[in-house]
Amino acid sequence: MTLIFYDYSKAPSPRRARIFLAEKNVPHKTVEINLMANEQMGDAFRKINPDCTVPALQLEDGKILTDNASIAAYLEEIYPEPPLLGTTPYEKAVIASWQSKIDHEFGMAVASALRNANPAMKDRSLPGKHNYKQIPELSIRGLKQIDNFLNFLETHLQEKEFISTGKFTIADISAACALDFARVVKKKANENMHPNIIRWRSGLSQRKSFNI
Repeated sequence: MTLIFYDYSKAPSPRRARIFLAEKNVPHKTVEINLMANEQMGDAFRKINPDCTVPALQLEDGKILTDNASIAAYLEEIYPEPPLLGTTPYEKAVIASWQSKIDHEFGMAVASALRNANPAMKDRSLPGKHNYKQIPELSIRGLKQIDNFLNFLETHLQEKEFISTGKFTIADISAACALDFARVVKKKANENMHPNIIRWRSGLSQRKSFNI
């Protein structure tokens, strides 16, 4: 049985898994779940992922992984080359730390800024099967968090090709996907303020996985 990847090509979260799959050249079938049409909330997809989110990955034995963390951990174990989560205990720890920081201080900030202000997401301030009312203050806070993280990342990337351990890792994938998606809340790297981020992101654009 072939791996089945449940994707939505316009969303940043499944894009992270899509790049991870491409970097490891993992054979799989892709099924597009149209989030704009609320297909993730339908009965058919609820049988795949009761949490009503993408990405999801159905394994050869029928088991299903329903988030980026589990998908990355599984693929790294089954397809160890190229390593994206580190090879030594220290590398794994450093990359895990970066991954957590990027998720909580950048990715969630972009999501909060968008989902708590966009009229189309009324009562959908969080993804998943439950409805939550928007809190406009969280959108304002999210925008400030984005600015702070970009300034932090700019300083960190000075004279560095990649974010963590001197190698391309999942940290680069996660940060790049959040950066690209931040455009929806009119945030992006500035040529004058963030030349290191622009250089880093330009380098990633040369990778085939970032152009699928």
